[in-house]
Amino acid sequence: MTLTEALPATPEPTLDLDLVALDRALEELAAVDARKAKVIELRFFCGLSVEETAEVLHLSIVTIKRDCRLAKLWLLRALEGESVERR
Repeated sequence: MTLTEALPATPEPTLDLDLVALDRALEELAAVDARKAKVIELRFFCGLSVEETAEVLHLSIVTIKRDCRLAKLWLLRALEGESVERR
């Protein structure tokens, strides 16, 4: 028996994400707080770690973590508002 035969098949995770809405929300975030938008871009689109992002932006790791957490909440609210508006 091979490893793939022994392991049960797991479904691929599905991600229902409107990239246009995400881009629009990121632009709105940048208008409100450019640094937080930059943190999101570096962390999630460029793949930088918290430490690398802190180094690039010349900020503390604590500041990057806080900005990332607040930006994710802001984006989530913006995207939830987007989906509510479309209904």
